[in-house]
Amino acid sequence: MVDLFAGRPAAGTIDAAGAVGPRTKVRNVKSFVAGALLLALLHAHVAYAQDEGALAKQAQNPVASMVSLPFQNNFNFGVGPDDALQNNLNILPVVPFKLNKDWNLISRSVLPLIYQPAVAPGLGNVFGLGDIQEQLYLSPAKPGSFIWGAGPVLQFPTATDMALGAGKWAAGPGAVGLVIKGHWVVGALANNIWSYGGDGDRPNVNLLTVQPFINYNLPQGWYLTSSPIITANWEADSDNRWTVPIGGGVGKIFKIDAQPINAQLTSYYNVVRPDGGADWQIRLQIQLLFPK
Repeated sequence: MVDLFAGRPAAGTIDAAGAVGPRTKVRNVKSFVAGALLLALLHAHVAYAQDEGALAKQAQNPVASMVSLPFQNNFNFGVGPDDALQNNLNILPVVPFKLNKDWNLISRSVLPLIYQPAVAPGLGNVFGLGDIQEQLYLSPAKPGSFIWGAGPVLQFPTATDMALGAGKWAAGPGAVGLVIKGHWVVGALANNIWSYGGDGDRPNVNLLTVQPFINYNLPQGWYLTSSPIITANWEADSDNRWTVPIGGGVGKIFKIDAQPINAQLTSYYNVVRPDGGADWQIRLQIQLLFPK
């Protein structure tokens, strides 16, 4: 077939010598571009999945060199004589500081906002700020297979009501250790603080806190997690000293626009608890991540 107006083979045809016309060339270019875009999308998906996995492990590392802002809400059920609901929202900013090429200093703050139901007859419900705690961990900038950090833990009598805090200045040592291997991130945080000042009419503080954590990372940013908070109040009698929860839940790394977020939902049952302590807990955490 010949284009009589142009005196050349019609667009999109092949002449006797096997030459490809312009329309066929355009189709080939379009097919090439479509294939390249598909490969780019597949590569971006794989890269994003890898990024999700790396972010999950960073978020699960308490001494990672990454700024983050967790909002951890704890719903505590069965508190006090009326088995009421206590709500504790912990705002937990984490800020790493590079001291030199060998060492980082990780600042982990705990700012608790507490709704406290009546814990004794004649006392009403209370809402406000609890005692602020500052945790500082000196950690190697280039850790080996075992990642660790250690430093002081400071607690300040900032509670806006007596029912929300200890009324004491307190301090003590803290440490964290963990390993990251394959899908697993396993470790623990621990500290013990003692009071050294404050309201002389309030009980002394001698409190141990241990938080083991086990995370198993799944594809597409999902993970299984357990991180119960075990406490021992050494000032209490032996029957009311320990709080020991068991449980766990699920988490997910995702993005809203360009903002990475770590969300998790867990539940714990207190197999050992002091009189008036919570029977069980639901913990919802939303953590804003700011990787370098």
